[in-house]
Amino acid sequence: MTLLTRAGTALAAVLAAAACATSAPGAAGAPSAPAARADGAPGLTSHRPCPGQPDVTCADLTVPLDRSGATPGTLKLQAAVFGAADAPRGTLLFLTGGPGQPGVPYVARIRSRLPKALAEYRLVMIDQRGTGGTAVDCPALQKEVGSSDTVAPTPAAVTACADSLGPRRNVYTTSDTVADLEDLRRALGVGSWTVDGVSYGTFTASRYALAHPQRVRRLVLDSVVPLDGAGVLYEAAFGHSGRVLRTACREQRCGFDPAADLAKVVRRDGNGVGVFNLLVIASIIDPKLNDPRFGILSALHASAGGDRARLDGLVAGFSGPSDESPAEFSSGLHAATLCADSRWPWGDASAPVEGRERALREAVRRIRPAEVWPFQRETAGEQGIPQTCLPWPASRPNPPAAGRTLTMPVLLLAGDRDLSTPVQWAREVAAATPKAELVVIEGAGHSTQSRSDGGARAAEAFLLR
Repeated sequence: MTLLTRAGTALAAVLAAAACATSAPGAAGAPSAPAARADGAPGLTSHRPCPGQPDVTCADLTVPLDRSGATPGTLKLQAAVFGAADAPRGTLLFLTGGPGQPGVPYVARIRSRLPKALAEYRLVMIDQRGTGGTAVDCPALQKEVGSSDTVAPTPAAVTACADSLGPRRNVYTTSDTVADLEDLRRALGVGSWTVDGVSYGTFTASRYALAHPQRVRRLVLDSVVPLDGAGVLYEAAFGHSGRVLRTACREQRCGFDPAADLAKVVRRDGNGVGVFNLLVIASIIDPKLNDPRFGILSALHASAGGDRARLDGLVAGFSGPSDESPAEFSSGLHAATLCADSRWPWGDASAPVEGRERALREAVRRIRPAEVWPFQRETAGEQGIPQTCLPWPASRPNPPAAGRTLTMPVLLLAGDRDLSTPVQWAREVAAATPKAELVVIEGAGHSTQSRSDGGARAAEAFLLR
């Protein structure tokens, strides 16, 4: 559910290009940001130009580590502000995903993608708790999975992470982040703002909007995560993969059925998790599956015919050890937040570890095989999301949402080739949202505003309406 992810050297190059994207020069000098407030509201402090962006102000927001008071301490979260406080359309808060991805490093990217909108809005981005400068650092887990949702970590790496956090594993729920965002709004001195979330940022944005509906003017949800924390077994993505493969084959006139090839390969080789991880990452960086560096369709076909070398090499390369630092993407934060936020077959995060595996097996057995074809239903329980939280110790769950319905105007964006957050999830949220507008971007994958002109233009049209 990440905004960006990794897959060896080839993907690292793609990520570097995206992260280093530059925007058009802005006005000279950094815009002013609020100082610490005398009325008791939180303040932004230590104002400074953001690295490499002299017209963007970076500042610090100090928030309680544990709002329940059980664990003392504070966190200093970095925020970035671009544009004037009196921008014609107010402030746009843009939330990145993961969970585990910082926000401030992507200011330049968002500026380059939404230039017309940001001529009318002040842009604010933040390194959410547990990311960037406050990144949760779990070395073994970080190396095993990096920013992948689907690579399954070892139980030892998961429990080592949880043990290193101790009681602090309870302070990384999305509700904690929602409270931080409300402190940020007050520090900025704005009565309401527009919120744009991508991938897991859609879950955070929606939870903020449900908790503070009077504070949100408009809401953009790009690459939508289910708002009830469901979807952890990825059934919709497994089933959608066959359609994505067959569409790519028609476009490339491949002359065979890649979905049938995939079904044969994963049943023969038992490598469903690895193949699914490969397809999820490919749907992000190459949604039409026609990049000659990967040759996924031909690799599947060759493997189905007995020549396994190319596909096995791709699977190994895309799921190998990660060299991403926690500041780039925190796999520890990813685990702590997902395990607290999600709706599991065994209940919420407070459920004892004993009995979880049995509940997961029973949930997998209830999946209809046709629902996940060309994969096997067993892959749903073997992939990284449930396998991360299966051994995660009982912890404080994310509280229920303050409301059930998003009441403000909402734009939902979905790429029709997205396997990380499949379009079915967006359709389900749109159906339950009175003022929803769903735009499905043909030929696009994950994170449509960042990676497709259609997604960026649809977002700008909505923001400027």
